[in-house]
Amino acid sequence: MEFTEDSITTETKLKRIAALSAANPDMVFTHMIHHINEESLRTCFHELNGKKAIGIDGVDKASYGENLDENLQDLMDRMRRMAYIPGAVRQVLIPKEGKSGATRPLGISNLEDKIVQRMMHKVLESIYEPLFHENSYGFRPERSCHDAIKSLHAYLGTHQVETVIDVDLSNYFGSISQNSVISMIKEKISDPKILRYLIRMFKSGLLVNGELIVSDEGVVQGSACSPIIANIFAHEVIDKWIETTVKAHCEGEVKMVRYADDIVICCQYNRDAERIKKALSKRLEKYGLKMNEDKTKLVKFSKRQQRQGIKQETFDFLGFTFYFGKSRKGFYLVKVKTIGKRFSSKLKKVNDWARSIKNKTSLTQIMKIAAAKVRGHIQYYGVSFNHKAVGMFVHRVTKLLFKWLNRRSQRKSFSWGQFSKYLDRINFPKAKICHKLF
Repeated sequence: MEFTEDSITTETKLKRIAALSAANPDMVFTHMIHHINEESLRTCFHELNGKKAIGIDGVDKASYGENLDENLQDLMDRMRRMAYIPGAVRQVLIPKEGKSGATRPLGISNLEDKIVQRMMHKVLESIYEPLFHENSYGFRPERSCHDAIKSLHAYLGTHQVETVIDVDLSNYFGSISQNSVISMIKEKISDPKILRYLIRMFKSGLLVNGELIVSDEGVVQGSACSPIIANIFAHEVIDKWIETTVKAHCEGEVKMVRYADDIVICCQYNRDAERIKKALSKRLEKYGLKMNEDKTKLVKFSKRQQRQGIKQETFDFLGFTFYFGKSRKGFYLVKVKTIGKRFSSKLKKVNDWARSIKNKTSLTQIMKIAAAKVRGHIQYYGVSFNHKAVGMFVHRVTKLLFKWLNRRSQRKSFSWGQFSKYLDRINFPKAKICHKLF
């Protein structure tokens, strides 16, 4: 059987690009726009979640899909003529995890723009994924939060570390220089059409309270293309600099673990940590980023000093507090637990939800939703050393459910013993370790 170019799937083509990028790190890709075609856009359309919020044009996945072939043909016709103009992005504010009253902006694009963004993400990812460093974990295929946590935990447990730099960046996504990131991408992609559409994507504008805002800074969180753009920028500004410049000028070993804009740098010597912190601040300013000086801190985290009786500090990373604890045999080792504020915040959300829903639906439906919430918590926080905190969370949730379900009427519905048997009967989730760190 003869294989033609049309018979080769988009996925296979992108894998070829990734292989070329891996084999030739300095290669510049000259013609990439042809990978955005009806076939690839159709795949991206089907990958979209139809339950997600819709953009300002009011078009959802179901309605766009009613005439999918015609819509995609029209979209491709406009893209070939360079007549496709991305629509403005609707901004919504969502609560920040663990920070009462704090919110973060989320952008919601039109459905057609989501399709194009998704394919643009795939093209960029095929080129850059082979180039990204091992210390980067956020928004990358087959790399999760737990992989980052496991890597950091393993390093702290097996290497001599004196100081950890807990880095906090101020408004990372909103501070990315669009001109700088385009210049960086030009070093790998010389296709003018790809570059022009990326610029149009940046300049599509953000609709905030009815006002259209267009800026030279920032990428929209929530856009399908933002994660890869953010990783490209961090790779060029932070990751490569740490690997090639910082490590060469340090006396001891240095290890960075980054998940998007959450960064931890482990240093063998405190004097290296102090120099890195100062240099990193200047490096970030050069590219329009800002280190939060109040929240970025040098943390004493030495197993050797802990053994000597010198109390060490703790730091937080991806929802967990890293600290020194003792094993059953009395040896000091690195442990993790749920951040206290995150624990309290999640319980408050469950309490508010249970209070609001107690009379609005059936007991069966309430418990089904509650079980899903608890199961999600266990899936994320169920890591080695954190069984006690997860178990406490499950217990506190069941107590809250017992409290509010007993207020569905003036008369008490059941005793704690009866409720406990009911939980067993419906197989309500129990604490368990889902991710082993060793």
